[in-house]
Amino acid sequence: MNVYEYAMKVEKDGEAYYRELASKAPNKGLKKVFTLLADAEVKHYRVFKNMLDKENVDADTMDIMTDTKTIFETLSEEQPDASFQADEVEYYEEAIKREDDAYIFYLNKANELEDEQERIIFLKIAQEEMKHKEVLENILSFIQAPQNWVGSAEF
Repeated sequence: MNVYEYAMKVEKDGEAYYRELASKAPNKGLKKVFTLLADAEVKHYRVFKNMLDKENVDADTMDIMTDTKTIFETLSEEQPDASFQADEVEYYEEAIKREDDAYIFYLNKANELEDEQERIIFLKIAQEEMKHKEVLENILSFIQAPQNWVGSAEF
């Protein structure tokens, strides 16, 4: 399995995991958040698929960034209706670990690539995975103490 195939598998697994979390989410705000994250993983998958197929991927025009402002606005709107089970924390901790692992993988692969355009793409996707991790860490803070949570879409 080459680097693109492995990256596609990582993204496909991530999409499936977020769709599962969306199906288990206790309110429509979190369902929407996890659906947005799953959709972002689909975008990443397509980028790697295009790279595997030797199609031109322009790093400057890639639209892979997750709309974190929408995510935090959604959570803020849903805050009064938030109620969570203690075991849900494990799902979010696992998702954070997955994003961290993906970030490290893409960062390491970027450093190994000789093609500058491919290196830039891997670095951009690594940044996006770090953003996802931060989103998930904020969700975890939210579910652990929703009454004290203050979201920030400014990172």
